This record gives sequence, C-alpha cells and structure tokens, in this order.
Amino acid sequence: MPCQTAAHPLRPFNRLTHPREVIRQFTPNWFAVVMGTGVLALALPQAFPRLHPVAEALWWLALGLFALFSVLYSARWLMFFHEARRIFSHSTVSMFFGTIPMGLATVLNGALVFGLARFGQGILPWVEALWWVDVGMALLCGVAIPFLMFTRQEHSIDQMTAVWLLPVVAAEVAAASGGLLAPHLVDSARQLQVLVTSYVLWAVSLPVAFSILTILILRMVLHKLPPAHMAASSWLALGPIGTGALGMLLLGGDAPAIFAANGLAGFGETARGLGLIAGMVLWGCGFWWLLTAVLITLKHVHQGMPFNLGWWGFTFPLGVYALATLRLGAWLELGFFKGMGALLVVALVGLWALVGWRTLCGAWRGELFFSPCIKQA
Repeated sequence: MPCQTAAHPLRPFNRLTHPREVIRQFTPNWFAVVMGTGVLALALPQAFPRLHPVAEALWWLALGLFALFSVLYSARWLMFFHEARRIFSHSTVSMFFGTIPMGLATVLNGALVFGLARFGQGILPWVEALWWVDVGMALLCGVAIPFLMFTRQEHSIDQMTAVWLLPVVAAEVAAASGGLLAPHLVDSARQLQVLVTSYVLWAVSLPVAFSILTILILRMVLHKLPPAHMAASSWLALGPIGTGALGMLLLGGDAPAIFAANGLAGFGETARGLGLIAGMVLWGCGFWWLLTAVLITLKHVHQGMPFNLGWWGFTFPLGVYALATLRLGAWLELGFFKGMGALLVVALVGLWALVGWRTLCGAWRGELFFSPCIKQA
C-alpha cells in the first residue's frame, strides 16, 4: 500500500486543509500506537533473546512517540481548548483517555528492561516517580470516565463495544508495571508500598473489567457483532485478562522476598501460589476470548474492514497475553506455554508491521487525524 497519492504524492498531510489540523484533530487514540509498539519491545526479547537490540530500538521508538503525542495533545488543549473539552461528552473517544497511562506504563516497563542496562541505577528514581504519576492517572481514568458515562454521555447496549474497557484497564496495567518495578527498589519498605499498591490496583480494575465483559457477551448475543469499523475492538477483551494474568504472576513472583523483608514471610508463599493459580485460570479464560476474537476478525475480513486507528487494538491485548504465556512457561517449565508464547509473539510482529505501515501511510496523508468530537458538535 503506497503512501503516495496521485495528487501531491510527496506532500504530507495533503488530505488536511492546513497542517495545523494535525493538532486540532489530535485525539488520545494515538497513544494506542505507543502501547502496541512498547508491548512488542517487551515481548520480543523474551521469546527470541537474540532480537534484544531490535526490541530496544522499538522501545526507543515508543518513548519518542509518547513524547511527541504528549506534546501534540497538550498543544491541542492550549490552542483549541473549547473543542478539546468536547471529548468528555463523546461516548467513544473519551474511552481512549485510558491509553495515555497505559502507554506511559509500557514505556516505564521498557525503561526497566532496557534503560537500566544502558543508563544504570540512576534512572530508577525517575521511573519510580513516573510510576506513581501513572498510578494517579490510571485511577483518575478508571473512576472519572465511568462517572461521565453515568452522568453526561449517551450509551446503549446495542452500540456497546469492548472500548468500554479502556479506562478501567489502565489501573491493571499500572499494577503489572508495579510488579516489574518493585524488585528493583533498594528500600524494602518502598518495595512493600509498590507491591501492596499494585495488588489494590489489580483489584480496582479486574472485577469491573469482568463486569463489562459480561455485558459485552450479552450485547453480542442480543445484537450480534459490532460494525466492521469497530471489528478490532473485539481483541480488547483479551487485554484485561492477559494483563490480569501477567500482573498476578509478576506480583506473586516478587511477593515472597518482599514480604519476608518486611516481617511478613508467612504471606509470601501464599501470594506466590495465588499468583500462579490466578495466572493459569485467567490464561484459560483469555484463550476463549482469543479464539473468539480470531473468529470475529475472520468474519469481518471476509465482509471488509476499513482501516482506522482502532486496528492498534489487535496489538497490545495480544502482546500482554503473549507475555503472560511466556511467564507461565518460565514458571512451569512447560514447552507448551513457551512454544505458544513464541507463536503469539510472531503473530504480534506481523500485526504490528501491518498496522504500523498503514498508520504511517494514513498519517502521512493526514487522513487519520480526525476528531469525532468536532464533527459531533
């Protein structure tokens, strides 16, 4: 799919009336690109250690994109405040506020995997401070956006999609990130603070996510599949399940040492066992959603699926499920999970390449810069 068009083939943003429209039309949806790129960076070296340099390059790309998108979205609020604030009343775009803390968490995870080796322990205070910022943003999204759904926005069951999950899952992603951060901290009291906070974040998110998934199944039974332009949203259901499994495995793996260092050794092995059991149970639940998402996608591909930024919904959920699979393989020493994890990462690479190329082309032409909030008004 060439990026050029017949008219003005080399001029960027030729579908926009003015380059400034990039800022005016910028929405949080773009942070899903950071999530998809960042999770690939985390999964790739776990499945294929020789590709560690490639994975680090992807992390740098995710970091750069997060910085760029933060500048563009901040500029929108400064330059077009009255239009930007309409997002709070939009029943779909407002859900994507959750991609901002999730994108940040993915970048911070990469800092622990790649940044520590390159820059040393000096970056840990920055990562820890930004993690607490991420926690605050995740909780704000998880409470404020549903409250707006209850009070200001118009919703109906027949129009519901898995996009409803995005604001509440952010806390769960922060919890998994805390599981990576805690063992790197030197002070045992701060380790315990991060660990306990992460368990609370996990509990804040997962039960609400499963409540939404229950309604989603009812919606699909009564009103059938979502429209083709929202087809990729079917993969979002895999996100909270895969992240929930990964979070419990990470937290359970760290718990014995952290609890013991704080005089709570009796709870450590219990937390470890719960982490493994919860990880396996959630993995099995996620496997059902994975197969269902594949069938839904195949049906929509046969009927035609228009490209949009929602296609990034293919990547992050698959990535966290792959990470959970690989973590189970490492815990249980079972070849099935190791092989399954590698296969999922290969699929993730293909999807990321496809969606990334089409996003690059659409961004070059300017056709992906579109804010439904403005049109709605």
